[in-house]
Amino acid sequence: MAALDAVLSDIDRDLDNSLERLFAWLRIESISTDPAYAGECRRAAEWLKGDLAALGFDASLRETGGHPVVLAHAPKPGAPHVLFYGHYDVQPVDPLELWETTPFDPRLVSLPDGRRAISARGAADDKGQVMTFVEACRAWKAIHGELPVGVTLLIEGAEENGSKDLPEWVEANRDELKADLVLVCDTGMWDRATPAITSSLRGLSYFEVFVRCADRDLHSGLFGGAAANPIRVLSRLISDLHDDDGRITLPGFYDGVRETPAEVLEQWRGLDLTPESFLGPVGLGLPAGERGRMLIEQIQSRPTCDVNGIVGGYTGEGTKTVIAGQASAKISFRLVDDQDPEAIAASFESFVRARIPADCSVEIVTHKGSRAIALPFDMPALAAAKGALAEEWGVPPVTIGSGGSIPIVGDFKRSLGLDSLLVGFGLDDDRVHSPNEKYDLTSFHKGTRSWARILAALAEPGAVGR
Repeated sequence: MAALDAVLSDIDRDLDNSLERLFAWLRIESISTDPAYAGECRRAAEWLKGDLAALGFDASLRETGGHPVVLAHAPKPGAPHVLFYGHYDVQPVDPLELWETTPFDPRLVSLPDGRRAISARGAADDKGQVMTFVEACRAWKAIHGELPVGVTLLIEGAEENGSKDLPEWVEANRDELKADLVLVCDTGMWDRATPAITSSLRGLSYFEVFVRCADRDLHSGLFGGAAANPIRVLSRLISDLHDDDGRITLPGFYDGVRETPAEVLEQWRGLDLTPESFLGPVGLGLPAGERGRMLIEQIQSRPTCDVNGIVGGYTGEGTKTVIAGQASAKISFRLVDDQDPEAIAASFESFVRARIPADCSVEIVTHKGSRAIALPFDMPALAAAKGALAEEWGVPPVTIGSGGSIPIVGDFKRSLGLDSLLVGFGLDDDRVHSPNEKYDLTSFHKGTRSWARILAALAEPGAVGR
């Protein structure tokens, strides 16, 4: 504890310098989606490489098909080894006129409720979050000359552009990325006072369905009642995807879906996530998922099916009495636990084709799916991180699932065989991807202290299953 206390005191003393280092990185306009900023992306990577090299890491830039990866090693023989992932690229700033401060001129601002925050593009997503980990490493190095565990940092430059080159790069560099555990800081807290560990990410299956009947649009007065209407066919097909209790009706769909442990459900009940607090701000009030499930289950731990778009017939101004020749829909499934995207795709295709009339046709476009990711609830590293966060924040962290997907986490599992511990300090009001992005000063400061504690906890015997 004395060794850790000295590190925490150094983090407190060095906070102003930590902010200056973060601000220097935030000033670099590393917008990955716009080719005009390719030079800035490389400059951001070079800045981080130099900072890590100054800390004693063996740091380098590695080329990919797009923006370079920053890779840095600080091994510690005989100790557990962690792989930390983040990204240095940021979203475009448009619309610029809505920013209250200059996007790439970071500064501390006061919020209406008195909080202080870092205002800049990338402050929360993800430069500020990455620097919480870097600054924790800096403090350990400053006080003790070494880290409590071996560390590799993998910081990419194309996360906001789909990370399309990273999976292939990870697979090609498997030997250099060997570790016991992946750490990811690109998520958020439950609320301002309650830390969270994201223990699961839902997977995805995505389809486009094109139903074709007549070989042209038909006059509904002449053909109505006799000609098959693809909009009607498609609408009935979509309706059949759910039963009256909100369950998805694809045969075998729930194969691989596990029940959430009772103790976790009890914790979730205590969070008091209500329809009023969650759905009210978007103008809704009634949960539409599986009947008998808590709202938090519906959005985190249960699989879903949603129609993301539907097109057919005449959609212009005024009237046009036609029976369309074609109708189409985009349909996605969020997957959990051990659901298999390939099995879902096969079941979906059979389900759809069984509902197409004999004189109509259907085309099904299947997009690449991804499996869900879930940590074992009894995983030692999860328990170690929970204990470290509780010490820092004074309350137990919430173990939650994410309704979204972070595909690279799946690649770490498939290519490296590693589980990922997702700990982030972002808040719901950080305006990520929007004008006036910010990162609370408390998130940055206590996030750094949290990582210092987690590194110490992971060094304890048995913390990573060794």
